[in-house]
Amino acid sequence: MPDNDSLKKIFLAELNIAASVAELQQLRVKYLGKKGALTAQLKSLSTLPAEERRSFGKTVNDLKEFIETEISARASVLGNADLRKRLASEAIDVTLPGKYTPCGSEHPINKVLKEITDVFITMGFGVEEGPQVELDYYNFEALNMPKNHPARDMQDTFYITDDVMLRTHTSPVQIRVMEQKKPPLRFIAPGKVYRCDADVSHTPMFHQVEGLMVDTDISFSDLKGVLETFIHRIFGPDTPVRFRPSFFPFTEPSAEVDIGCVFCKRRGCPVCKSTGWLEILGAGMVNPHVFEMVGYDPEAYTGFAFGMGVERITMLKYSIDDIRLFYENDIRFLRQF
Repeated sequence: MPDNDSLKKIFLAELNIAASVAELQQLRVKYLGKKGALTAQLKSLSTLPAEERRSFGKTVNDLKEFIETEISARASVLGNADLRKRLASEAIDVTLPGKYTPCGSEHPINKVLKEITDVFITMGFGVEEGPQVELDYYNFEALNMPKNHPARDMQDTFYITDDVMLRTHTSPVQIRVMEQKKPPLRFIAPGKVYRCDADVSHTPMFHQVEGLMVDTDISFSDLKGVLETFIHRIFGPDTPVRFRPSFFPFTEPSAEVDIGCVFCKRRGCPVCKSTGWLEILGAGMVNPHVFEMVGYDPEAYTGFAFGMGVERITMLKYSIDDIRLFYENDIRFLRQF
């Protein structure tokens, strides 16, 4: 075993060529570990004469402290060098323009649907929901459209079986709620509906909001007041409104509701077919037969119902001329809202 002076020289030579913190750790183990050179010398103290042990032990401990100090100092130097290298390799050019991450926004359909819902909630209407896969009974029969009724041809239906379909309107929710609750009732039924139709003004899936009010003394004037209030809150207080006679099997009398054309301000244009009016929803007094189907006494109760397409309202509100734009996910279009 070399003496302490020789061991020190060997250590310093190895220390000078150590190029990494990992190599320094190896040196630490070599000299100071459980099986290291200095540890072996300390273990040999018991073999020395008593008068030599003290001086030899002091020499070994001094060398141990020297090695620990030198390794720590060298580790600090190498660590700083590694840090400088890493900082240089990971340097960020702060003069480059920052990266902009665009934030999403509410889809125009959802935005207008929320506006519609909020308007009716402020008028005291509740909100009800129902299944999108519906039974023929609720979608047609209970709404005064029995099998082979010609009114069924007004709605091109996605049939799953002869008696199961994707609902063509949210009116079935009205039947389901009336079966479970007694008057007075006042609620809207928003949701997705499905029809076999696709062009610039129709899509196979779209959104509707239908409403129902039932009590002992509901009149057409109540219906007119509610819908005019709704229209003026959505399109502005100066929006002209008119009611035209129409036909729906589940209401009698029935009406189409028009507003003054938002594109030409009633001067006449291709969108309104030069009439100055645009149809936005259908409505009417609930047909007594519908009340009979849900167990209501048509002599005791009256009510009104209405229904509108959310896409239609959105197109008129924002002057959009093609319904397909809502579902093409073109960020240039959606960013406008």
